[in-house]
Amino acid sequence: MDLLKGTGVLIPLVYCLLLSLQFSFLHSYQTQPMNCTDTTRMCTSYLAFKPQENETLDVIQSMFDVLPQDVTVEGNDRGYIFVKKNCSCLSTPKVYLTNTTYTVRTSDGYVSDIVTNAYGGLALSLNTTRPARFGEVVSLRLFCGCSSGLWNYLMSYVMMEGDTLESLSSRFGVSMDSIEAVNGIEDPDNVTVGTLYYIPLNSVPGDPYPTEADTPSPAPAHSASNISVNERPHKVHVPYGWIIGGIGSAIAVIVFCTVFCISLRKAARRSHDKDPGGKSYKFHILRKPSFCCTSGRYTCCQSGDWKQANGESSSHQVTIPKALGSDVFDVDKPMVFTYEEILSATDGFSDSNLLGHGTYGSVYYGHLHDQEVTIKRMTATKTKEFMAEMKVLCKVHHTNLVELIGYAATGDELFLIYEYSQKGSLRSHLHDPQSHTPLSWILRVQIALDAARGIEYIHEHTKTHYVHRDIKTSNILLDSSFRAKISDFGLAKLVGKAGEGEASATTIVGTFGYVAPEYLSDGLATTKSDVYAFGVVLFEIISGKEATIRNESAATKNPESRSLVSLMLAALRNSPDSMSMSSIKDNVDPNMMDLYPHDCLYKMAMLAKQCVDADPILRPDMKQVVISLSQILLSSIEWEATLAGNSQVFSGLVQGR
Repeated sequence: MDLLKGTGVLIPLVYCLLLSLQFSFLHSYQTQPMNCTDTTRMCTSYLAFKPQENETLDVIQSMFDVLPQDVTVEGNDRGYIFVKKNCSCLSTPKVYLTNTTYTVRTSDGYVSDIVTNAYGGLALSLNTTRPARFGEVVSLRLFCGCSSGLWNYLMSYVMMEGDTLESLSSRFGVSMDSIEAVNGIEDPDNVTVGTLYYIPLNSVPGDPYPTEADTPSPAPAHSASNISVNERPHKVHVPYGWIIGGIGSAIAVIVFCTVFCISLRKAARRSHDKDPGGKSYKFHILRKPSFCCTSGRYTCCQSGDWKQANGESSSHQVTIPKALGSDVFDVDKPMVFTYEEILSATDGFSDSNLLGHGTYGSVYYGHLHDQEVTIKRMTATKTKEFMAEMKVLCKVHHTNLVELIGYAATGDELFLIYEYSQKGSLRSHLHDPQSHTPLSWILRVQIALDAARGIEYIHEHTKTHYVHRDIKTSNILLDSSFRAKISDFGLAKLVGKAGEGEASATTIVGTFGYVAPEYLSDGLATTKSDVYAFGVVLFEIISGKEATIRNESAATKNPESRSLVSLMLAALRNSPDSMSMSSIKDNVDPNMMDLYPHDCLYKMAMLAKQCVDADPILRPDMKQVVISLSQILLSSIEWEATLAGNSQVFSGLVQGR
């Protein structure tokens, strides 16, 4: 009986071991990163990825941390996409890799296996054996390479069953000799399925990802964000007679629409001329707006014709203050709501719906057309700030920037409607620990990285670059998964090309404790002003202290304020390295309960020190900050893996006091 019992336990164990070995064999890609020598080298690379059927453009963007324009599609029904990523040479070890994050969508299995399977051999294996948790965010590195100069790009490609060097040569228009030279292949017939090879390219691979305009008309329900890679439209042979007839019909429709629009404009002008009040005018909003300023993640932007509870359209005449001027819609048109809708969504602006008071108005929670929203309520005197947010958020869209859904206006009040951030602001989590569970070290680094990516986007990747001018912990909002988003663009200012020399003289605005010294002295707003403010945010994340610290000594009737920057810089002067950082430890947030890697915390403190350097030229740009924080996060995850499942860390929140 004992033997049978032992056998009964042993058989499942052996079976699991065999499955594990089989899985490891299938996914143990014998891939080594490409070696490099210049640690300052950065280039554009591509990764060939074959998504699963349920992986839409939104999922792909999230997996690779890229924008829609960074994804192209192979045009031969193979189902492959090509993802553009910046590739950099790491200092230790000296190899080419690129960073990304992955949100785990299952609790079955181990993190390393799930990530390896999700990326199909494009990801460096994680050094961890801990079980997966649904919703956790994993930072990882992907294989990439930089060309030595003979080719413009290198593309990471995992060899699949049926692939040969000859087929890859024909498929991507490159000689076999080139592929062999890049990968050091001596025998072209001896290539391994599951191994990653680098394909040299001279042009961008693939075709643009299908947009809504590319989608066949019989399928209006599909949008750019939910078209499967395998659903690309096929070419159809149409008789020339139908083509000519279609063109003629299109011309007729265009002429009719032009005449109709001119008639509407004349009617609107006549209505405006008849307005006797002079204080405000009526602007007619069409029932199906031609543009919604949000990125399409919200139902309000997908229908184009919102219905009230009684079934009537809510897109009727909306009062717009005259102070907005006639160029109110020079920017892309956002969704417009009526005052009645806003009033109903906030329960008449009840105190129970009040979330707080912002710089330029009160902020309310609302439930608008079956979705949670945040509503900022301002007086008409704040038209300048209102328009600043409209003009920025209608042009820039990023996963780490809060999304503007729409707006409403009356004769004396203005309302901005945003996506709702379920976890509130970073400030409330750092400085109100009684109301929130303390954040773990891993979560703090991830939030810092998210915020840095949002700021980097408006500094460098938008068509027109912006300086936020009010970066602070209360303007970093957290969604239900604690992913950070930059908010409050009321002070954002358009600048020239991002660079050291760019600056614009402005009225000094912002929040005391976050304002850069050169901005205080000469009023020149630059991207380096935002970098300084972000350095203060990093110090807050480390210390849990406010940007300005009051001296509450009983001996002083008038308590003085001291900046957090001066306090932390003094501590760093007494902490020459991570092994001698007692002064820094004295200023670390006690809510973390000493559950953090000391070397990683020291690196973040030194990064913050660089960001708040008195000389703006010596401060890093946000791209450098993102790279540094990505490395800190990866090192922190490796540290986390050594704790063998300490629940206080893996939960993302520090449990217990």
